[in-house]
Amino acid sequence: MDKAMISSHLSLRKKIGQLIVVRTTGYIFDHQIRYPTWEATQSQLKTWLAELNLGGVILLGGSCAEIAYRTKQLQSWAKTPLFVAADIEEGVGQRFTGASWFPPPMALSKIAEFNLMDAKKYAEKMGNITAREALAIGINWILAPITDVNNNPDNPVINVRSFGDNPQVVGDLAEAFIDGCKPYPILTTAKHFPGHGDTSTDSHLDLPKISHNLHRLQEIELLPFQQAINKGVDSIMTAHMLVEALDCVNPATLSYSVLTELLRKKMGFQGLIVTDALIMGGVSKYASQEEIVVKAIQAGADILLMPENPLTAVNAIEKAIDDGILSEERIDESLARIYQAKAKLFSPSLNSEENFVSMTPNLEGKKIVSFPMDVISTPEAIATVNEILEQSMSQGGKLPLQATDKAINLVVVHDLLNCDFLDRQTPSVTIPESYGYQTQLFDHRNLSLAQYKNQPILLQAFIRGNPFLGNGGLTDSGKAFYEELLTTNYIKGIIIYGSPYVLDWFLQRLNPDIPWLFSYGQMKEAQNLACGQLFGVSTDLNIEKDNFL
Repeated sequence: MDKAMISSHLSLRKKIGQLIVVRTTGYIFDHQIRYPTWEATQSQLKTWLAELNLGGVILLGGSCAEIAYRTKQLQSWAKTPLFVAADIEEGVGQRFTGASWFPPPMALSKIAEFNLMDAKKYAEKMGNITAREALAIGINWILAPITDVNNNPDNPVINVRSFGDNPQVVGDLAEAFIDGCKPYPILTTAKHFPGHGDTSTDSHLDLPKISHNLHRLQEIELLPFQQAINKGVDSIMTAHMLVEALDCVNPATLSYSVLTELLRKKMGFQGLIVTDALIMGGVSKYASQEEIVVKAIQAGADILLMPENPLTAVNAIEKAIDDGILSEERIDESLARIYQAKAKLFSPSLNSEENFVSMTPNLEGKKIVSFPMDVISTPEAIATVNEILEQSMSQGGKLPLQATDKAINLVVVHDLLNCDFLDRQTPSVTIPESYGYQTQLFDHRNLSLAQYKNQPILLQAFIRGNPFLGNGGLTDSGKAFYEELLTTNYIKGIIIYGSPYVLDWFLQRLNPDIPWLFSYGQMKEAQNLACGQLFGVSTDLNIEKDNFL
């Protein structure tokens, strides 16, 4: 749609609204909202969609069935068809139960060490399966792949979410993921530009700084982004970080030098530039919310993701136009890119796909394309997840671990209140218990060696870098506990789920005879493979219940 058509059918405020994507819950009812600071209520959403003409939503939480209903509900409230985004870097099941949950992308870099072609094959399958499953539940914008090069083991926020520490491998695997999504009317996203991999600060909490020179940035950080651009990635997400060689004053999200001079002009990107969430500390500590949204548009952003309040954002941008700080023509430039992206989603060509089964009429004569729900967690998808897990798993010591009496299965997680990969029937519980290891589940913040005197212990630690943790996995108190534990003779076996950097820390201190397993994944399939290998038993998920429950 050209600028004249845009100008003719939307008011200024409703044009601005299209530049805003807000977060809401995937659950159906307001009383189910888990993060009320960030997630809008039903009445708020209805009002914002009707009065502000918001461009889209980003969803978190709920089952696939709930999301399928929820996305239709949200589209029915919208004046203009919505972007429906999700951070599904590890597959749809990472965020919405029932769908395929892949191990973190770094697992593929492990496979790439031995066979790059296999790793690329799996990355493409991962993109293909994620795209199909997303469309089946109404998600049309995948906020992946991550193209950060994680060359800092202490990175608290990128960590295993990256395809690794080799720029070329990261770029190749990101390209393969994008290729997997290409047959479908869905958007892909390279993030976090210009590269968040070599930081030790979590931008959710504060502003990271990178002091590398431009040559180093071009050789490492920027290389995978250029590959993604050349491959036709639909959008690029900004990083809330200060890259001193590019702009020593403004975070990248708010920097004209980074987003327009570098990304648009030098690197030739013509798609959507989307900010990372504007409520994050890495940018919200930099300026007021009114200043942030205006500076992001001045810098070159097209989509403002999760501003603190969309009404405040619209008012601030409208005032900036009235004051001559911004122009309506600048808004139209972003709106043209938004409409071009939405045209891909809502008016796709069906010539290359015969499996689209639902063409539901929507506003402005557009149509939503979706898949049937039976594309979710297919045998092919389950097999792909298990192949990646198996080929990226590591082991050592004297295997298998023998059965015993009155032993402890010590399961340690980051947060007991937010642990969706464990319950009483998951393999990390049922398999060890069948061999005499009784489960005790602990938060990493309340560990004490006095609780385990003179008892054999199987330690299963679910540790990886994640947003808001502020560390790459191991806390100082956690290290102290594990170091003391490893000096005793209590430990009989160890399984680490998540971070290879944590594994390295343990291996430097572990008796070489102690049997150990490592898995990048933390989900049920990963637990089944790791525990089965540790005890030398079958890992067929189909017979798990008969053998171990």
